[in-house]
Amino acid sequence: MERLLAVLNVFARIALIFGLALLLPIGVSWWLGDGALTAFDEALLGTLGSSGLVMLATQRFRRELRANDGILLVVMCWVLLPLIAVVPLLLGIPGLGFADAYFEAVSGLTATGATVLSGLDRLPPSLNLWRAELHWIGGLGIIVLAVAILPLLGVGGRQLMKAEVPSPIKEAGITPRVTETAKGFWLIYLALTVLCALAYGLFGMSWLDALTHALSTVSLGGFSSHDASFGFFDSPALEAITVTFSLIAGISYATHFAALSGRSLRPYRRDGELPFYLGVLGASVLLIAVYLWQAGVYPEFATALRHAAFNTVSVATTLGYSSTDYSKWPFFAPLWMLFLCSFVTCAGSTGGGIKMMRAVILYKQVFREITHAMHPNATTFVKLGGTVVPNKIILAVLGFGFLYMASTIFFTLALAASGADIVSAFSAAVACFNNTGPGLGLVGPASNYGVLNDFQVWICSFAMLLGRLEIFTLLVVLTPAFWRK
Repeated sequence: MERLLAVLNVFARIALIFGLALLLPIGVSWWLGDGALTAFDEALLGTLGSSGLVMLATQRFRRELRANDGILLVVMCWVLLPLIAVVPLLLGIPGLGFADAYFEAVSGLTATGATVLSGLDRLPPSLNLWRAELHWIGGLGIIVLAVAILPLLGVGGRQLMKAEVPSPIKEAGITPRVTETAKGFWLIYLALTVLCALAYGLFGMSWLDALTHALSTVSLGGFSSHDASFGFFDSPALEAITVTFSLIAGISYATHFAALSGRSLRPYRRDGELPFYLGVLGASVLLIAVYLWQAGVYPEFATALRHAAFNTVSVATTLGYSSTDYSKWPFFAPLWMLFLCSFVTCAGSTGGGIKMMRAVILYKQVFREITHAMHPNATTFVKLGGTVVPNKIILAVLGFGFLYMASTIFFTLALAASGADIVSAFSAAVACFNNTGPGLGLVGPASNYGVLNDFQVWICSFAMLLGRLEIFTLLVVLTPAFWRK
């Protein structure tokens, strides 16, 4: 119990800081007079008041967190902070149920971008901005943000970063001065967001739309302020900006940080994931463009290439924007795009899925086994970026791969058992578990998750949380052994 109260004290401090994020939409709502100001004011007062009371009540249990405490805090943040995020949505959107509001908040914080809302063009702009801001806060990681300021709170950060940073090699890119690393990640993240917003604004978006979509793009979230997503703008220039920044966001922030710190491009050349990341994406864009052109979907190859590039990169990087209803394309194309979102982005990026690092390790391990079958006495190694991958990492990746497949099957069966057709069930499971957003069938880019019932919505919410925490972090907390002294 004392351990739980100690973690709760730190969580209350993080919730207090999280509540301050409401100040941005409060300012926008006040400036525009969009009618949502009361909802945000009440949410802010409720968050600050409740967080302050919990912090004071648990103050005597405050201490340095240990490894298991860090895992519990990470899970607590991702599961409970959406309860704060739902308040403006519930108060500001008439008729929105709690299950749908929690789904929307989880989708925001996990940078998934799946939505149950329609009529986004008529929604108060401050609420659309809040949804995008949730992406931005959760995209790089709530705990990564907290670690940047946690020394002020007297809490250690390395175990927290290890519990949340998505990577099969958890220490990668985390320097001994972990706080400086976290600050470096967030400065790069902030700089990319500002540049993206400026580019959007200069090439045709209103400045509020530019800010909203920049927060969503750099976090690889996918919430838009328009029901038609990027099809609303119908602009090749804006689509090119989105592709550029989503490609950058899909690269490990540890690599960005190393390049910036050393003022050199060498870290990008040494990144073992990067050639696979860019190679798979480039080949897929060309494949789908040629396929759509030959199938007669678009009479001109340039048009096919434009839509193939935007939608393939968007789905593969788990951004989830769409410029057209790609579910009407020949089935192979959207299915291949959905397959790509399972693994394309790099470890330590803002993207979802199992990450390219794990995919490459699994790919190389397969050929290692083939070599052993032909030459039983041969000594072979799996290398990534010129570095030998330890066998314990390979075993961990194999275990993760099994859990990943089992989880995808479980979510698909659960959704199918509740009445969803198999295409909708499978694509919703994949899209939510990989934090991508739109699926196919009933949850395709021309529709949304509002067609699902409450049970299906809760299943998808759990899938998003499990995918964002990369399975093990959440499952560890659910095991009885975790709670034993």
